[in-house]
Amino acid sequence: MGTVVSLTVASGTAAQTAVDELQSAVDVVGEIFTQLDLTFSLYREGSEASRLVRGELTLAYASELMQELYAAASEWRVDTEGAFTAERPDGALDLSGIVKAHAMREAALSLGALGLQNWCLNAGGDVLVSGSPGPADTGFEDPNPWQAGIVDPFDRQKLISTYRLGASAEGGMTALATSGSAERGEHIWTVGSGRSDFLQVSVAAQDIVTADVLATAIVAGGTQTLDRSVEKWGVEVLAVGRTGTLLATPGFRNAP
Repeated sequence: MGTVVSLTVASGTAAQTAVDELQSAVDVVGEIFTQLDLTFSLYREGSEASRLVRGELTLAYASELMQELYAAASEWRVDTEGAFTAERPDGALDLSGIVKAHAMREAALSLGALGLQNWCLNAGGDVLVSGSPGPADTGFEDPNPWQAGIVDPFDRQKLISTYRLGASAEGGMTALATSGSAERGEHIWTVGSGRSDFLQVSVAAQDIVTADVLATAIVAGGTQTLDRSVEKWGVEVLAVGRTGTLLATPGFRNAP
C-alpha cells in the first residue's frame, strides 16, 4: 500500500512466550496487508483494482471483497454528501481511501483471535489501539491509555498535538487517522473547484474506518464537512489550515 506498518504489543508473559506471540502477531498482520495490497493496489499491473481501471474487468464480475468495499465506499459517499468518494475525477474506481482502514480492522480481529489485548497498530500514520501500553497483568483497574502524536505539516520533525487513545481514555476513542497533502501532495479530490481549506486533518473515532474516511472527507469538503462530521458521528477533529490556523474540537483542545 506504499506505506510502513508497525505493531507494538505490550505483554507481561515470560520472555520466550512474548517473542512467540509477537512473531505470530507480525505474521498475521503482514499477511492481511500483503493480500489486500495484491488485490487493491493500483501500483501493481496485475492487481484486480488495476484490471478494473483498465476495463479488463467489470465490477459485476469482481471479487466479493471488491464489491463489498465498493458498497461500503458508496454508502460513505452518500453519508458525507459526496465529500468521500471511491471514484477518481476521470471516473476510475479507486478504493485506496478505505482499504487501508479495512486492513487495520481485519488485523484487529486477528490480533484478538490470537488472544492479544494490548497493542498499537500504526499504518502510515493511522493508528488503532487496544487495551493499554502497560503489561496485561499489571492489575491496574484504570490502565494508562496509548498516546498518539500528530506531526506538524509545516515541519515533519515536530508534533503539533498528541491524543490519548483507548477504552480508558476520555471519550473512549481507539482510532486516529490523518489525511492531507503535506506528505503525499495534492491527492485528494475536493468538492467543487479549487484547493482544500485544509492542509491536514486528523480525526479520532471509535473505529478506524470512520476515522480514516472522515479525515479524507473533511479535507475534501472543508469546514462544512467538518461541522457535519462532528455533529453526526461525534468524532474529535484537528484541522490545519493552509496558513497554519488550527480548528480543534474539545477533545483536541484538552489534549496533553
